Amino acid sequence: MSRLPAAFARPSVLEARIPTLQTLKSRPEFLAVRGGRRSSTPAFLIEVRERPATENGGTARFGFTITKKIGNAVTRNRIRRRLKAAFAATAEGRARPSCDYVIVARHAALDRPFAALLEDVARAFAALHDNAKRSRSGEARPRPGKTVASKGST
Repeated sequence: MSRLPAAFARPSVLEARIPTLQTLKSRPEFLAVRGGRRSSTPAFLIEVRERPATENGGTARFGFTITKKIGNAVTRNRIRRRLKAAFAATAEGRARPSCDYVIVARHAALDRPFAALLEDVARAFAALHDNAKRSRSGEARPRPGKTVASKGST
């Protein structure tokens, strides 16, 4: 009878370090996030919306959307795995526990180096939560190319 080496009997070190993500499962959960704050990167678009106080759980939840326009099932699953790994590695300490996040993948997520994906995720979280801080403080964000004309000027 052959025995497996001890290294195969226990979980790998890598599995122990990467946390699992709580995921959105149903269509209504995904639709509830629509219209929230957004951030865009070359590899994905991310939307976030805070859950109502009655639904607030202990952890952030993530939903991943990869449309058929991206490619066949093999391509879509590879992109999903890469994005899930990037978000699992980066979300701790950046994702808010009371929020739901929906990530819409782009084709660039397939070929983008993993280090660049990690940077994109970190930048997206910073942009989302930095915008939230500004909007709560009541400061208006100027839109590029838009100027405000006063009533008395002609």
